[in-house]
Amino acid sequence: MNAIRIAAIALIIAGVLGLAYGGFSYTKETQHASIGPLELTVQDRQTVNIPVWAGVAAIVAGGLLLFVSKKS
Repeated sequence: MNAIRIAAIALIIAGVLGLAYGGFSYTKETQHASIGPLELTVQDRQTVNIPVWAGVAAIVAGGLLLFVSKKS
């Protein structure tokens, strides 16, 4: 399996996952304060939305790459 086919399959999988989940979230430490023995940390939950068009575009691009790699 060559690199183009691997990239095509990875794009298709990423597109399907993007459409299925629609986004992901992660926790980020935003502020850190230390007052004597007391330490304060604020954790902020960030959400990243993946647009539907990005998932569809990844699937189409992966399909095109897979089609081109089979022709050559």
